[in-house]
Amino acid sequence: MNILKPHVSLNVTNLDDSVAFYEKAFGVSVSKRRPGYAKFDLQAPSLNLSMIEAERTGINASHFGIQVASTGDVLEAKTRFEASGLTTRTEQDTACCYAVQDKVWVEDPDGNAWEVFVVKADAPVMKAEASTCCVPPGAQNEAPQIQKSSGCCPR
Repeated sequence: MNILKPHVSLNVTNLDDSVAFYEKAFGVSVSKRRPGYAKFDLQAPSLNLSMIEAERTGINASHFGIQVASTGDVLEAKTRFEASGLTTRTEQDTACCYAVQDKVWVEDPDGNAWEVFVVKADAPVMKAEASTCCVPPGAQNEAPQIQKSSGCCPR
Protein backbone atom coordinates (compact mmCIF):
# COMPACT_ATOMS: atom_id res chain seq x y z
CA MET A 1 0.00 0.00 0.00
CA ASN A 2 1.42 3.39 -0.99
CA ILE A 3 0.80 5.56 2.08
CA LEU A 4 1.11 9.29 1.45
CA LYS A 5 0.60 10.79 4.93
CA PRO A 6 -1.50 10.72 8.10
CA HIS A 7 -4.74 12.71 8.27
CA VAL A 8 -6.28 14.43 11.29
CA SER A 9 -9.61 16.28 11.16
CA LEU A 10 -10.33 18.71 14.00
CA ASN A 11 -13.61 20.31 15.01
CA VAL A 12 -12.93 24.02 15.69
CA THR A 13 -15.25 26.71 17.00
CA ASN A 14 -13.69 29.61 15.09
CA LEU A 15 -12.18 28.69 11.74
CA ASP A 16 -10.53 32.09 11.18
CA ASP A 17 -8.74 31.92 14.54
CA SER A 18 -7.69 28.31 13.97
CA VAL A 19 -6.36 28.99 10.47
CA ALA A 20 -4.37 31.96 11.78
CA PHE A 21 -2.96 29.82 14.62
CA TYR A 22 -1.91 26.92 12.39
CA GLU A 23 -0.44 29.22 9.73
CA LYS A 24 1.80 30.65 12.46
CA ALA A 25 2.50 27.25 14.05
CA PHE A 26 3.45 25.55 10.77
CA GLY A 27 4.85 28.62 8.98
CA VAL A 28 2.78 27.96 5.85
CA SER A 29 -0.48 29.21 4.37
CA VAL A 30 -3.65 27.15 4.39
CA SER A 31 -3.85 25.01 1.23
CA LYS A 32 -7.65 24.86 0.90
CA ARG A 33 -10.24 27.21 2.39
CA ARG A 34 -14.00 26.89 1.93
CA PRO A 35 -17.00 27.90 4.04
CA GLY A 36 -16.72 26.05 7.35
CA TYR A 37 -13.65 24.12 6.22
CA ALA A 38 -9.88 24.53 5.97
CA LYS A 39 -7.03 22.17 5.12
CA PHE A 40 -3.28 22.21 5.54
CA ASP A 41 -1.41 19.78 3.29
CA LEU A 42 1.94 19.80 5.07
CA GLN A 43 5.19 18.38 3.78
CA ALA A 44 7.14 18.74 7.05
CA PRO A 45 5.75 17.28 9.14
CA SER A 46 4.01 15.12 6.58
CA LEU A 47 0.37 15.65 7.58
CA ASN A 48 -3.04 16.27 6.04
CA LEU A 49 -4.72 18.45 8.69
CA SER A 50 -8.30 19.55 8.13
CA MET A 51 -10.56 21.66 10.30
CA ILE A 52 -14.34 21.73 10.35
CA GLU A 53 -16.17 24.59 12.04
CA ALA A 54 -18.50 23.15 14.68
CA GLU A 55 -19.94 24.05 18.05
CA ARG A 56 -17.87 22.92 21.02
CA THR A 57 -19.10 19.56 22.26
CA GLY A 58 -16.09 18.44 24.24
CA ILE A 59 -15.02 16.35 21.26
CA ASN A 60 -12.47 18.18 19.17
CA ALA A 61 -11.31 15.36 16.94
CA SER A 62 -13.65 14.66 14.06
CA HIS A 63 -11.78 11.62 12.74
CA PHE A 64 -8.33 10.33 11.81
CA GLY A 65 -7.04 8.88 8.59
CA ILE A 66 -4.29 7.74 6.31
CA GLN A 67 -4.14 9.25 2.83
CA VAL A 68 -3.04 6.78 0.15
CA ALA A 69 -2.15 7.08 -3.52
CA SER A 70 -4.90 5.07 -5.25
CA THR A 71 -8.24 3.30 -5.01
CA GLY A 72 -6.23 0.07 -5.21
CA ASP A 73 -4.49 1.08 -1.99
CA VAL A 74 -7.90 1.69 -0.37
CA LEU A 75 -9.05 -1.78 -1.43
CA GLU A 76 -5.79 -3.29 -0.14
CA ALA A 77 -6.43 -1.67 3.27
CA LYS A 78 -10.01 -2.98 3.25
CA THR A 79 -8.80 -6.50 2.54
CA ARG A 80 -6.19 -6.29 5.31
CA PHE A 81 -8.70 -4.88 7.83
CA GLU A 82 -11.25 -7.61 7.09
CA ALA A 83 -8.59 -10.36 7.19
CA SER A 84 -7.77 -9.09 10.68
CA GLY A 85 -11.42 -9.37 11.73
CA LEU A 86 -12.22 -5.64 11.66
CA THR A 87 -15.60 -4.37 10.52
CA THR A 88 -15.36 -1.98 7.57
CA ARG A 89 -17.52 0.56 5.81
CA THR A 90 -16.63 1.81 2.33
CA GLU A 91 -17.48 4.77 0.14
CA GLN A 92 -16.76 5.43 -3.54
CA ASP A 93 -16.78 8.73 -5.40
CA THR A 94 -18.14 10.49 -2.34
CA ALA A 95 -18.01 14.29 -2.08
CA CYS A 96 -16.40 14.89 1.28
CA CYS A 97 -14.48 17.88 2.61
CA TYR A 98 -14.48 19.57 -0.81
CA ALA A 99 -12.89 16.54 -2.47
CA VAL A 100 -14.04 13.44 -4.37
CA GLN A 101 -12.75 10.40 -2.51
CA ASP A 102 -12.81 6.64 -2.23
CA LYS A 103 -12.40 5.39 1.35
CA VAL A 104 -12.69 2.58 3.82
CA TRP A 105 -13.58 3.18 7.48
CA VAL A 106 -12.88 1.29 10.71
CA GLU A 107 -13.57 2.23 14.33
CA ASP A 108 -11.32 1.59 17.31
CA PRO A 109 -12.77 0.15 20.55
CA ASP A 110 -13.53 3.66 21.83
CA GLY A 111 -15.45 4.64 18.70
CA ASN A 112 -12.67 6.73 17.13
CA ALA A 113 -13.12 6.59 13.37
CA TRP A 114 -10.17 5.97 11.06
CA GLU A 115 -10.34 6.25 7.29
CA VAL A 116 -7.95 5.12 4.58
CA PHE A 117 -8.70 7.35 1.60
CA VAL A 118 -7.59 8.58 -1.78
CA VAL A 119 -8.39 12.06 -3.07
CA LYS A 120 -9.46 11.75 -6.70
CA ALA A 121 -10.49 15.33 -7.51
CA ASP A 122 -11.59 18.63 -6.04
CA ALA A 123 -15.31 19.03 -5.28
CA PRO A 124 -17.38 22.22 -5.12
CA VAL A 125 -19.28 21.13 -1.98
CA MET A 126 -18.42 20.14 1.60
CA LYS A 127 -20.60 17.04 1.43
CA ALA A 128 -22.89 15.25 -0.97
CA GLU A 129 -26.67 15.77 -0.77
CA ALA A 130 -28.35 13.62 1.88
CA SER A 131 -24.96 12.51 3.12
CA THR A 132 -24.14 10.69 6.28
CA CYS A 133 -21.45 11.76 8.71
CA CYS A 134 -17.67 11.52 8.15
CA VAL A 135 -17.64 9.33 11.22
CA PRO A 136 -19.60 6.26 10.24
CA PRO A 137 -22.52 5.60 12.61
CA GLY A 138 -21.50 2.01 13.34
CA ALA A 139 -19.33 0.44 10.68
CA GLN A 140 -20.93 -2.27 8.61
CA ASN A 141 -19.62 -5.02 6.36
CA GLU A 142 -20.16 -4.53 2.67
CA ALA A 143 -19.20 -6.33 -0.51
CA PRO A 144 -15.49 -6.56 -1.39
CA GLN A 145 -15.82 -3.77 -3.96
CA ILE A 146 -16.12 -0.20 -2.76
CA GLN A 147 -19.80 0.67 -2.65
CA LYS A 148 -21.21 3.95 -3.97
CA SER A 149 -22.23 6.17 -1.08
CA SER A 150 -22.58 9.80 -0.26
CA GLY A 151 -21.06 10.80 2.98
CA CYS A 152 -18.85 13.14 4.88
CA CYS A 153 -18.65 15.69 7.54
CA PRO A 154 -21.98 17.12 8.77
CA ARG A 155 -21.44 20.77 9.47
